[in-house]
Amino acid sequence: MRKNLFAFLLLLALILPTAALGQVAVKITPAERKMAEFITAKQLSDYLHFVASDAMEGRDTPSRGLDVTAEFIKMNLSRWNFKPAGDNGTFFQKIALRRENIDAAATKLNIDGTEFVFNEDFFRLNGNANTGNVPLVFGKDGWMIKSKNIDALQGIDVKGKIVVFADNNFSQQYMLPPPAGVSPTDLPAAERGKEWADPVTNAQMKGAAGVIVIAPQQMLGFWNMLKNFFSRGNMYPEKLRAESASNALSNTMPVMLAAAKVRDAIFGAGADIANISAGDLNKNGALSAKSTVETVWTQNVVAIWEGSDPVLKNEYVAIGAHYDHDGVRPNAPGEDKIWNGADDDGSGTVAVLSIAEALAAAPKRPKRSILFVWHTGEEKGLWGSEYFTKFPTVDIKSIIAQINIDMIGRSKKPGDTNPKNKELSGENEIYVIGSEMMSSTLGAVTKQTNDKYLKLNYNYKYDDPKDPNRFFFRSDHFHYAQKGIPVAFWFDGVHEDYHQASDHPDKIDYAKMEKVTRTIFLTLWELSELKQRPVIDKQLPPELTQR
Repeated sequence: MRKNLFAFLLLLALILPTAALGQVAVKITPAERKMAEFITAKQLSDYLHFVASDAMEGRDTPSRGLDVTAEFIKMNLSRWNFKPAGDNGTFFQKIALRRENIDAAATKLNIDGTEFVFNEDFFRLNGNANTGNVPLVFGKDGWMIKSKNIDALQGIDVKGKIVVFADNNFSQQYMLPPPAGVSPTDLPAAERGKEWADPVTNAQMKGAAGVIVIAPQQMLGFWNMLKNFFSRGNMYPEKLRAESASNALSNTMPVMLAAAKVRDAIFGAGADIANISAGDLNKNGALSAKSTVETVWTQNVVAIWEGSDPVLKNEYVAIGAHYDHDGVRPNAPGEDKIWNGADDDGSGTVAVLSIAEALAAAPKRPKRSILFVWHTGEEKGLWGSEYFTKFPTVDIKSIIAQINIDMIGRSKKPGDTNPKNKELSGENEIYVIGSEMMSSTLGAVTKQTNDKYLKLNYNYKYDDPKDPNRFFFRSDHFHYAQKGIPVAFWFDGVHEDYHQASDHPDKIDYAKMEKVTRTIFLTLWELSELKQRPVIDKQLPPELTQR
């Protein structure tokens, strides 16, 4: 009997549909196709020409233009009868930002009597103090990691002195990245300042009076661009900084980021820093920094489209985009001073808005509820998504998946030989990132929806945590993934107008954008209809295990 049972089960496994084997079988009905067709190229164009107009002044965080864009999104959500899901029954999740305005006249860097030019030769990173004229010491890369027996400042007397740090490497997260062989798992956030310390924290723990960080070579290549950022002083969400206050040290110690002139004054022109030993530099220096502080406000825009199933409506499929960009740059060369951000990420902003409008016009509701979040401050460091996932306005555990749309409006035309467009996706192509990285179910829904609908060329080139561009870690979905939520991210690739004033709405491929947005709408719908929520069944990169 057991033999017969085994044969029967084997036969059953061969003939059952893939859904019965723990997979997904997506079926797109004619009614669902009709719902997606509510999204049109003209609709997307109309919205984007408003959001990315000069009147929005580049949607900097914070700014009047960003606030007007938020009001525009809110107005439409209210017209379409969405449920507010921000603070106190509103569509806005308000975020207080602490902004420091630098006193340029009182911010100085001096090496052996030579005065350097603020915002030309150096930038202020932090601090409100005057070191006086004190010795300089070299601290190499500055890192301390107890578990690896690493401490660049071990045996060096830094108390009351200015510590100089330099390294030829650079990373997105740290100007001076951890030494080779150190992974994110070696740097748990809760142990910062105890079991490990970045260079500045390490210096301050050991009593340094100030810090000079020599900019890595890669950073010197876009030094003038950094001026627009650092000249405005520090700004950060107060609650995010307060959350880690137990590990934070005083911010009074002046910290400066220095360019080539300062480097040469300290080490000598042409010096090979890699061969210079840590310790006393036989030079003196003086740092002073002063700033005033004010509180300014920004906001995420948050809304819910309630599901129809009495049980499943308590779960959410989240969809989002960042609606901010880089604002106005008065010192930029040329006549155009406004970074309109049509593709980045006006395209995602209005795609999500059009998906919301399509849901409102649909003859029926999805089974699960849909959570819409337009994130602020992505360009400043994923502020809005980090804030929402740490201080959510819904139960974060009820979010079964998150869809992120960040740049879907550009396409590489036949015959385009511009090297800056080398990685730009084609007219029927889009990069999909993350869907295959965390959950087989999410990957299957994403792929099958496309295969059974418009059959776009889904390019998974960047769906890899080892991608040197690190695109998976550079947009808002990342903070949802850190909370154990499966994510999928649609992205058209970098191009000649990426983070340039020339990123204008008249350069968008609206036909492509329509196809991508309709496909994402149906992907959202299929996720909302799943009987069971997607589970994480893939081996996660270390960055997603530290949550």
